[in-house]
Amino acid sequence: MKNTIKIIIFGALFLSAVLLGILGVSKIKPDDFHKAAVIFIVDASASNQKDLPAQKMMIRQLCSMLDPEDHIKILRVSEDSYLIYEGSPQSSAEVRKSMEKFTQFDEKEYGTAYGLSIKKAFNHALNMYKDGYVPAVVVIGDLENEGAVDKQINWDTLPDDVSEVKKQAENFSMMFLFAAPAKLDLVKEKLSPVLGEQHLIIGNDVTSAKSLRNFLSAIGR
Repeated sequence: MKNTIKIIIFGALFLSAVLLGILGVSKIKPDDFHKAAVIFIVDASASNQKDLPAQKMMIRQLCSMLDPEDHIKILRVSEDSYLIYEGSPQSSAEVRKSMEKFTQFDEKEYGTAYGLSIKKAFNHALNMYKDGYVPAVVVIGDLENEGAVDKQINWDTLPDDVSEVKKQAENFSMMFLFAAPAKLDLVKEKLSPVLGEQHLIIGNDVTSAKSLRNFLSAIGR
């Protein structure tokens, strides 16, 4: 009789534990994951060639930290700007080969079309946002304005351009790496009021590792 009572009590306790476990699991919500679209701008101009190997390594490092569901695009900027890669950040061989082939110095080119490349990057970011991605633009280079004026960054109108992107994509982020401190200070002055501290990340060649961590946090990683 005592054994029967023990079995009944044990069975009741076991059943209660199972039910509580099921109810607990049902209340656990999965992480609020949103795939990201990162548009890189990499400077292949003459003035940036000495730092380019380290910058390309940084791009590959950041790609390795992204999720397989994320999407990247890489824009080359020199005298002109054009797309050299788009696809998964995890396709490391394709990313490496694309940058090796299409960022080589061309002595026939002069100037850095940063303004043009940023406009293209903004268009890509908004298109990716419409497809359900959290967009971000990463500018890697010295930010020197050279060559055709109409292709250069207009620092007076850039904040308004960023504001327009942010109006359509609230979680839009930007990161600027490897420019001189004076250039990065200018970026901070112009864009902090628009993007805020969390969604504007800057870093020189000394602080780049910390910048990557902050960037991943900004895009929800």
